[in-house]
Amino acid sequence: MRVLVSGGAGYIGSHTVVQLVAAGHDVVIVDSFANSKPAVIGRLEALTGRHLPVHAFDLTDYDKTERLFADEPFDAVIHFAGLKAVGESAQIPLDYYENNLGTSFSLLRAMQRHGVRMLVFSSSATVYGERGAPPYREDFEPIEATSPYGRTKVMIEHILGDVAAANPALRIGILRYFNPVGAHPSGTIGEDPQGIPNNLMPFIAQVAVGRRERLVVFGDDYPTADGTCERDYIHVEDLAAGHVAALNRLAQVEAPVSVWNLGTGQGTSVFGMLHAFERAVGHELPHVVGPRRAGDQPRSWADPAKANAELGWRTEKTIDDMCADTWRWQSRNPTGYED
Repeated sequence: MRVLVSGGAGYIGSHTVVQLVAAGHDVVIVDSFANSKPAVIGRLEALTGRHLPVHAFDLTDYDKTERLFADEPFDAVIHFAGLKAVGESAQIPLDYYENNLGTSFSLLRAMQRHGVRMLVFSSSATVYGERGAPPYREDFEPIEATSPYGRTKVMIEHILGDVAAANPALRIGILRYFNPVGAHPSGTIGEDPQGIPNNLMPFIAQVAVGRRERLVVFGDDYPTADGTCERDYIHVEDLAAGHVAALNRLAQVEAPVSVWNLGTGQGTSVFGMLHAFERAVGHELPHVVGPRRAGDQPRSWADPAKANAELGWRTEKTIDDMCADTWRWQSRNPTGYED
C-alpha cells in the first residue's frame, strides 16, 4: 500500500515508518516539524535504504492538505500529527484543540474527497480517565480525560465514529497505547523531547547522560508494591509493529471502526524502571523523592487481549530491552538530533 504518515518524523511515527517500509509499503511523510527535527529524515533513509518523500507543512492548512491528496494517490493514512504534552495542554488549551482537531478535520476532508478509505489513528490511554481500575479494556465506557490533550483524543475518537457511521465504506483503526519508551536498536533514532522531558524514561536517560542533575520521584506512598506509580511501558518497536498490524487488519475487517489497546498488560513502577535503567548504565543514578504530582494515578495498564487475538500482535520487548535501547540512543546522541 501507499501510506501517508502524518507526523512521520516524530518519535513513534519515525519508528513506524521504518517498519512500514520493511513490510513492503510505500511511505510518504507529512510533518510540520513542530515536535520533530528535519535531521530525522536522513536517518530514516539510511535505515530503510529508501528515498522517503517528505512534505513539510502544517496539516491544519486545508489548501496544502488538499493539494497533497490531489497530487499523490494514497491507499491509507496513519495519523500521528498533533501536540502531545499533557502538562503543556493545560497551559495552552486553545492551541491543543485547534491543532489536534484541525489536523484531523483537514485529513478527513481530504480523504473523503479523494476516496481514501483506511485510517489508523494514534489515540491514547488517557481516554480511560481516572476512573476504574486496571487493566483497561476497549469496551470501557464512557471514555473521558482529565487534560485538554486527552480530551482532544476523546473528541477525535467520537468524531471518527460519527464520520464512519455516515460513510460505512471507511475502515478506521483507533489505537489506544499506553507509555511508549525505548528506541531503535541501532541507536539511530529515538525520543528527543523539547525542553524538560514530561515523561519518566527520557528524563532518566538525560540524568544518565549528564543533562539533568537528578530524577525527582513524585511520591513513594501510593498503594503499590514499592509506593511509586505503576505504568504499562511499551517498547516503541512493539508499538510500531502494532500500527503495521492494524493497517493490514483494516483491509480485512467489516466493521467501520475498530479499537485496540497496545500495551504489555503489566505495570512497572517508577523505582522498577529506574533500577532497570541503572542496570543498562551500569551504575546508580541520583534521585530524590518529592511530593505527589497532581493527577497521577497509582496504577494504569492495558488489557491487550483484543489486539493479541484480532491483530495477531503481542509485545516482545522487556523492560531491560527498553532501557538498553534507550541508553544506546541517548549515549550516542547526548543532545538528541542536534548532534
